[in-house]
Amino acid sequence: MNSTSINDSFVLIYESWFLPIDVITNVCILIGIILALVFFIFILLDKTCHTVPMLLVGNSCFIGIIFGIVMYAMNLFKLLNDVQQNVYRDFFCNCRGYLGYATCSILNFSYFLQAMYRYVRVVYPNRLFYQTAKFQLLLIVLTWLFGIFYPFHFLFTGEILYDIRNQICQLPLHLSFSIIYMANFAYMTPVALTFIVYMKLVYYVKKMGKRITPANVLSRAKKDLQMVQRTVVLVSILIIYCLPYAVFIFLSFIITIPTYHFRISYVFIDASYLFVMIILFQFTDPLKASIKRKFLRPQNDIAPTVIATIIS
Repeated sequence: MNSTSINDSFVLIYESWFLPIDVITNVCILIGIILALVFFIFILLDKTCHTVPMLLVGNSCFIGIIFGIVMYAMNLFKLLNDVQQNVYRDFFCNCRGYLGYATCSILNFSYFLQAMYRYVRVVYPNRLFYQTAKFQLLLIVLTWLFGIFYPFHFLFTGEILYDIRNQICQLPLHLSFSIIYMANFAYMTPVALTFIVYMKLVYYVKKMGKRITPANVLSRAKKDLQMVQRTVVLVSILIIYCLPYAVFIFLSFIITIPTYHFRISYVFIDASYLFVMIILFQFTDPLKASIKRKFLRPQNDIAPTVIATIIS
């Protein structure tokens, strides 16, 4: 354990676990960014992925790329300061904090849009306008605008501060309007809305099963319900991994929280980013099919090539 003196009244202590955690989280984020980028490129270039549901998945991948870059920039800043055992607040520190809140909100709302689209397909199948790419694109733009503008309050009022011990620029955790405001719009609202949509869709499909419903309609409804269930699984993972951050926010209202609360919280958040990208791929059948067609050629396609080579 080493320490660097900041001034006569403050000593910054560097724990032995700082660097290993910094490196591991940076690797997780970097792999997650690469996966999200690959998925987005396939969705963009493969015409079989040019559907409305894949438009929404592509939105999640794109904001996932940006969110990952922001998280990587935060972690790289922390890693460099920890390596040099230095206290340094660069010009972009507040901007990274703002972008973290903005991209987190947009990412969580992107999952809500996926769930809402499936709900409309089942409950309002005849309202085709709400299922069109134009309308869904409008919703995507609105969530992006909301995510970009709602944290402006923090950026221009100077509430985002440099936490020396955690080497990060964030809103200080304590009972305040800004903390409640941030937690509500970046996390609680989109997650709660996604779960509400899921519960309402489950209830509706159960009612369909009790009524005399054409088999093809019921089958389609169950398929859409399964897709919403997969979205809920993704959101549930985010809830589990973001739980330490949420717990620290709650505890900060009533007691003094641990010194390294941000470091601890972001270990879970950074790890969840990689797992969410992997599960997003696993749950998106058109994306899986597209990547398999590219990298895993069927044997019946390889055999004629081999035979032709032998004959020639």
